[in-house]
Amino acid sequence: MVRARRILVHDYSGHPFQVQLARSLARRGSEVLHVYSESFQTPKGDLGARPDDPPMFRIAGLSLSEPFQKSSFLKRRAQEIEFGRLVAGEIRRFRPDIVLSANAPLDTQAVIHKAARAGGARFVFWLQDIYSEAIGRFLPAAFPLIGNAVARRYQRLEFGLLRESDHVVAITGDFVPHLLMNGITPGRISVIENWAPLEEMRSIGPVVSESERGDGPIRAVYAGTLGYKHNPDLLLQAAKALPVAIDVHSEGAIAESLTRKAAAEGVTNLRVRPWVPFADLSDLLGSADILIAMIEEGAGAFCVPSKVLTYFGCGRPVLASVPRNNLARRLIERADAGLASDPDDAAAFIDNLRGLAGDAGLRRRLGANGRSYAEAHFAIEPITDRFEAIFAGLYQMEKQAI
Repeated sequence: MVRARRILVHDYSGHPFQVQLARSLARRGSEVLHVYSESFQTPKGDLGARPDDPPMFRIAGLSLSEPFQKSSFLKRRAQEIEFGRLVAGEIRRFRPDIVLSANAPLDTQAVIHKAARAGGARFVFWLQDIYSEAIGRFLPAAFPLIGNAVARRYQRLEFGLLRESDHVVAITGDFVPHLLMNGITPGRISVIENWAPLEEMRSIGPVVSESERGDGPIRAVYAGTLGYKHNPDLLLQAAKALPVAIDVHSEGAIAESLTRKAAAEGVTNLRVRPWVPFADLSDLLGSADILIAMIEEGAGAFCVPSKVLTYFGCGRPVLASVPRNNLARRLIERADAGLASDPDDAAAFIDNLRGLAGDAGLRRRLGANGRSYAEAHFAIEPITDRFEAIFAGLYQMEKQAI
């Protein structure tokens, strides 16, 4: 009797679509352990046990010994190594054939990679962001004396891990030239764009909202992390310029700073609230008239805001401040699912918000286009097929080596 293939899926953030893939792999007969960080502060997916979960599927949420210190570089690095060791412990116990790892900080990923190799597992690097590019922009400014040297160290680490991986799954073709320039061979690269779990993002459709009935102001929602890749002042400027209710669902230092700025400037139509549980996210997004996505120019092609894909699934138009070279912007334009402006053009962002707020028909059309795009591209079965084909190739290589 052939033993079921063991797959460990590690998603540091605990996002919705990674655990959907893990469940789908388990339904096809693999024994799957899905691992994520309970300590990292970010919105999570459906990470609880479900009655319909496959019998060979398990979720392990791992926690650090102390609260995560995001704002301290040295403490954060130590904790990222600590978390890598927690995942390494799961690898030793589970003894996977394949480790698929996403969203991991580079120091975490290095420990996971080493543990996978020690256990004889094939390692697949699911490349969601090119971290060393962001580090190269941030560290030299934050640490003028040593920043450049540390940034070079992380560039060597990241591309070294990518070269040593058995396969790299890149979420955008924009990453491929950088991979090729750094020695990753084309045969070990696949491009699989991210998606949203459509079955959990109910289509709201062209329902007339309360604001369209005249019972309140147009409501725009930003839901997700606020970090160095985002410009929260853009939301404050828009709230000051227009009588639109802007609700920001986020947590952390930048969200707290935005709350203080809005209060200090007497801006009452911008409210910062906590993240909502994943089970409530569809209702939250569907109750909005407009959904907001942002990413700074510096992130460019190296970071793709996947919240846009979730927005598509909810059938609401996207108001985006995203660089022209970013996949998310191309998707919005390709699907005709929203209005986009450049990150350094606050006036265009505000004009786009004004246009959406004043035209219910435009909002309905763009929202319906986004939902149609999601229905055409986010089915989990063909996505699982693509990952399984990668795993089968690695499994065949292992058999031939034996």
